[in-house]
Amino acid sequence: MDDVDAIVVGAGHNGLVAANLLADAGWTVRVLEATPQPGGAVRSGHVTAPGYLSDLFSAFYPLGYASPVLKRLDLDIRWTHAPDVLTHLLPDGRAATVSRDLDRTAASMEQFAPGDGDRWRNAYTDWQSVSGEMLKTLFTPFPPVRNSVGLIRQLKLGGALRLARRLVLSVRELGSELFAGEGAALALAGCALHTDLSPEEAGGGVYGWLLAMLGQEMGWPAPVGGAQELTSALVRRFPGEIVYDAPVTRVLVARGRAMGVRTADGRDWRARRAVIADVPAPALYLDLVGERWLPPRLTEDMAHFRWDGATVKVDWAVRSKVPWTNPAAAGAGTVHLGADLNGLTRYAAHLASDEIPPKPFLLLGQMTTTDATRSPDGTESMWAYTHLPHRASWSADEIAEHVERMEAVVEEHAPGFRGEVVGRNVFAPGDMERENPSLVGGALGGGTAAAFQQLFLRPVPGLGRADTPVDRLFLGSSSAHPGGGVHGAPGANAARAALARDGNPLYPAVIGAAHRVIYR
Repeated sequence: MDDVDAIVVGAGHNGLVAANLLADAGWTVRVLEATPQPGGAVRSGHVTAPGYLSDLFSAFYPLGYASPVLKRLDLDIRWTHAPDVLTHLLPDGRAATVSRDLDRTAASMEQFAPGDGDRWRNAYTDWQSVSGEMLKTLFTPFPPVRNSVGLIRQLKLGGALRLARRLVLSVRELGSELFAGEGAALALAGCALHTDLSPEEAGGGVYGWLLAMLGQEMGWPAPVGGAQELTSALVRRFPGEIVYDAPVTRVLVARGRAMGVRTADGRDWRARRAVIADVPAPALYLDLVGERWLPPRLTEDMAHFRWDGATVKVDWAVRSKVPWTNPAAAGAGTVHLGADLNGLTRYAAHLASDEIPPKPFLLLGQMTTTDATRSPDGTESMWAYTHLPHRASWSADEIAEHVERMEAVVEEHAPGFRGEVVGRNVFAPGDMERENPSLVGGALGGGTAAAFQQLFLRPVPGLGRADTPVDRLFLGSSSAHPGGGVHGAPGANAARAALARDGNPLYPAVIGAAHRVIYR
């Protein structure tokens, strides 16, 4: 095989972002993908019934839509929105709805407590004042010095300190500080539980605030024609080679420097300038590199790496629109259901106790409501997922029983739903990992979103950058800062680090010295 400037391990969206950015810089790039198709967790397929298209893993992309990384790539994607962003259905049948129409959102929140409509407007105004710099800070390499200075200059010291306090609040505390009623607080809490955090965990508030306010500002869009369209756009844009069914088994290292990789068939693939790994951190460090080339302190730290929760996802082909008791759910792309705020706490407590929640909290997507191309007129291509404790394996009976619980939650809010289902597909945690080896045990986020594994603590205490202790080897997956979600930042950060290392003769010495200090 001809040598190339860079090898990217993994054709997930982060790997494809990195490959595109390096190619844009004039590098020759080869991508090696373990499975028969690109995309990782950004894929679609007909898995329920003929004519019904399902997004197999991720589906809505507020972070991707807002991401400066993906915007700069200028991908040929058509985006579409459901009439409403999300509706949280309470056990008593009430609904809190977030819409891109601010008046509609405010009216929904006002039903729960007088004044909460204006309080939501005020919260959104606060978001608008910082959103530009916040998003730049989120999607740039750590430490985000330039954008942080911009935020401080904009907010002044007192405002910046108050923002910092808000960023470490639990979502329960944040909701109680911002709102008087349960509806608006639940809108934030349900968004926070897109991660593996409980309503009481420090730092959970920022996830709820970010997703809810992005929904208010720009919606939670989906690509017309399925999630696969995002992957296809990245593949079409990339001028290099993608090799499929080529699982990498080893990073080739000589004198502390990454020289290429070896695949399962025994072939060696050389890289002149960089190897970028879009794989989970444990797989890179412990399996592909190995202890010989790593500081002992780093391998010790990897023993404390924490995955996010396991996931069970069910896709349904529904021959009618979903018969929601509360019509507020009918126009929502995403529906949260199965718990009020205390119910979310109980659900999270079961997971933390390594127990199966008896009444799961569901995140549910109505894809035909969002994109009419997904199924025939008058029908719905729908999915829901929920979390389980992260375990090595699950029996078929345990999964079947939990799917029954999930469908019971939907049926409670949409009587007659089960009678309208004409096809079903279940992805247990093991199925997810089999389809995409990066989803270890059904973990979607590349590692917990808890504060102890974020920023310079992701994936382990270090620089918070894509650089690794092996020169010319870069971590470009969701295990790296800024973490999970479809936005391309880890891949972009890895590409930037590779370009910086190649263009500055002092770079490897500085990074190497920093790693020696951290891991000595």
